Amino acid sequence: MAAMPDLIHDFIFDAARRTPDAEALVHGAARLDYAALAAAVRGAAGALLGAGIERGERVAVYLEKRIENVAAMFGAALAGAVFVPVNPLLKPEQVAYILADCNVRVLVTSNERLAQLAPVLAGCPDLRSVLVTGAPNTAAAPDGVRLSGWDAAQAEPDDALLRARRAIDADMAAILYTSGSTGRPKGVVLSHRNMVAGAHSVASYLALGPADRVLAVLPLSFDYGLSQLTTAFLAGATAVLINHLFARDILHAVVEERITGLAAVPPLWIQLAALAWPAGCTLRYLTNSGGAMPVETVRALRAALPGAELFLMYGLTEAFRSTYLPPAELERRPDSMGKAIPNAEVMVVRPDGTPCAPDEPGELVHRGALVSLGYWNDPVKTAERFRPAPGRNPALPIVEMAVWSGDTVRMDSEGFLYFVGRSDDMIKVSGYRISPTEVEEAVHATGLVLEAAAFGVPHPSLGQAVVLLALPREPGLTPAALLKECQRRMPAYMVPAHVELRAEAFPRNPNGKFDRKLLQQSYLTLFEGKAP
Repeated sequence: MAAMPDLIHDFIFDAARRTPDAEALVHGAARLDYAALAAAVRGAAGALLGAGIERGERVAVYLEKRIENVAAMFGAALAGAVFVPVNPLLKPEQVAYILADCNVRVLVTSNERLAQLAPVLAGCPDLRSVLVTGAPNTAAAPDGVRLSGWDAAQAEPDDALLRARRAIDADMAAILYTSGSTGRPKGVVLSHRNMVAGAHSVASYLALGPADRVLAVLPLSFDYGLSQLTTAFLAGATAVLINHLFARDILHAVVEERITGLAAVPPLWIQLAALAWPAGCTLRYLTNSGGAMPVETVRALRAALPGAELFLMYGLTEAFRSTYLPPAELERRPDSMGKAIPNAEVMVVRPDGTPCAPDEPGELVHRGALVSLGYWNDPVKTAERFRPAPGRNPALPIVEMAVWSGDTVRMDSEGFLYFVGRSDDMIKVSGYRISPTEVEEAVHATGLVLEAAAFGVPHPSLGQAVVLLALPREPGLTPAALLKECQRRMPAYMVPAHVELRAEAFPRNPNGKFDRKLLQQSYLTLFEGKAP
């Protein structure tokens, strides 16, 4: 029996030893079998070592989904470094914050993206090397930073050096950035153990095998998107990368590539459910996370794709994945999050940590091998979210940490979980967590407003939508003009769906902060009845 891999790049090399000719990764016309993918990862590791990366240092990858993106991430892991996938939708200021926050040493990007970043890279003092896809444009090279072409930098790494740099499963593998309640994104630190355990758990209940072909639709900076690669490579399956513009592009890719597995978030599923899917579609399973799937969409998908099993899931970036609902339970409980995934325990507890009674709302707490290492360089936020597991044995001197999610759920008498709501102000749009403060800071940076308040309201297709209220600095400002500035400064998922200008200062709570809850009350039905 083959040993369980310890490190995430082992997935690729183990598959290359078992089935070197099996197709591993597809992007457009590019098709790599596992032997070729393993070679690409080795070449990437050699390029990063040549760029001076040391064990445990951070490598940021700021690219759309493509072969180089995947090779750079797994090559960084092979070289003993930590990869930081950066959402390609982020604006330069947001990218620069991430690069500076986790002291990125090497950046892998394109010439076009580097040109956009050039004005802000002066705020990234730890960056010393940039590898660009295509021929490097030396005019875009930041001062004091070495600029090299990705292809020219590829090199066969020294095996003795790789052995010296090899991580163990407790070491950092990746940092995934997610919005934080303070307005700045937080870097969730994942170990190899976290990611390997997560891939095994998800692949087991999806019954992934070498014959599967997984379409990677979601951003690789999103834990749910990255999971499409790790689970596919663990199973020796094929991952197909797509940077889609329209839902129909996904349908065409499913047909052309004979896709068996598809993961998406509710707004995309709503669009996909409305398409005319061909009879005899190859899809074997569908998965949803990033928000609750509307029951009407569940029914539409099951009617359109009767041969595909639908798995409704709930995940935390801090723990990669937490629950899933077995497809056999969809008819009985379509609004349920399901139960804990294999090798995880999910509890519902009161503020004092005692277990809730059946159907009593409480906080979801996740314990087990998937619990991450905390937030990068943020002990205060880490202490708030990562706390001792409830009900721990006092005889054990080492405290086990669990993730206290901040989400309110209830558990029925049969152990199935149901989402109730969030206990903080975070907004969840299309699977993205958005900090109201981050929206407000971007609006203040325009210089057009004296006050700004952002909050989330229910939306039929997005899950939630961002509403922005603002007090103009000067008369004459219009909602359209402010919205245009938001579009210029924010990634698309963060842009408010509704902008309204106020003539008076906002109400405050006793602490002097905007009373978002009071402001929100008048807008809760803003999108009610609108077609998804």
